[in-house]
Amino acid sequence: MLKKIFSIKILGGIFFVFFCGFVFYKGAFLIDKLLKDEESQNEESMAPMVKGESDEKVLPSEENLLNKHSFPVASYLPVKKAQASELDVFRAHSSVILDADSGTILHYENGKEERQIASLTKIMTAVLVVEKIKDLDREAVTIDEEAVYADGTKIGCPSSGNCIGTRLKVGEVISARALLKAMLMNSANDSAIALSKHIGGTQENFVEMMNDKAKELGLKNTNFCTASGLEIDGRESECYSSAYDIARIAAFSMKYKVIWDTFKIRDTVVYSMDGKISHDIMNTNRLLDEMPECLGTKTGFTPLAGKSLMLAAHDSTKKHKIIAVVLNDPYMWEDIKEMTHWAFNSYVWQ
Repeated sequence: MLKKIFSIKILGGIFFVFFCGFVFYKGAFLIDKLLKDEESQNEESMAPMVKGESDEKVLPSEENLLNKHSFPVASYLPVKKAQASELDVFRAHSSVILDADSGTILHYENGKEERQIASLTKIMTAVLVVEKIKDLDREAVTIDEEAVYADGTKIGCPSSGNCIGTRLKVGEVISARALLKAMLMNSANDSAIALSKHIGGTQENFVEMMNDKAKELGLKNTNFCTASGLEIDGRESECYSSAYDIARIAAFSMKYKVIWDTFKIRDTVVYSMDGKISHDIMNTNRLLDEMPECLGTKTGFTPLAGKSLMLAAHDSTKKHKIIAVVLNDPYMWEDIKEMTHWAFNSYVWQ
């Protein structure tokens, strides 16, 4: 009887030891899992928050540099100063500020909302022009009726319906560089149409090339429908982009010096290839003289898109650049100046 009791106690002791070991193992496993979960949550909470339509985390850190097609690896990254104020561009429907070198977002309000962008489209048109045409001065473009009778701003018409200069003529032969100047300086729709048809054969083919480029750059909220930015009647909903995507296109375009050299020209005269026809071109950029740090702007307006503007600027060292974009902002010039000053006063590059 004693032996039986003794055996039971031994078995009970062995069971107790195994039970304690099991509890210890499970407890350690659960604690380790909880610690890892907490670390993961902490890492997520440290990811950059972007103020958008639903204030979701649109851009975690690994996406903040965007993709290799849009931005190189930057030597310096902008860091917000502790005492920096918040920026609210309340008069704009959408607004974004990007560091042009890294793609880091400095400011973001409704940045990915899709809407019409009018002539901001021409930034992408310019990218394709300089990529497809190797010699802008020698490339001869023949003007057709579709270009001559384009709506809105044209060569010789610094604003819609205000035609005070010499317009393009059907059959006129002019260089691609002259048309690029008119398109970027004066937002000439006839020039955008002429260039698009010269490169693509038809404007539709060129637009397909534009959308292919948008996909290559990873733009998720953009669909172009014309080279000029004019909406197509009855298909207006097919013509859209976002402040964020436009900023990315502008930053990408900085790899092409000719585009930004053109943005900075105040006024010029261009000639037909035979030298017989001259056209005066004035820059629509109001800030060229007012803001020494301004590298260039691109305006856009249609009744549907509202007033929109892209601006690039450098800081006092001229080493760091930003891209600012406002869409549908009746006070676009005033607001984009404020955005630029806020960015350089609120961030330091390290």
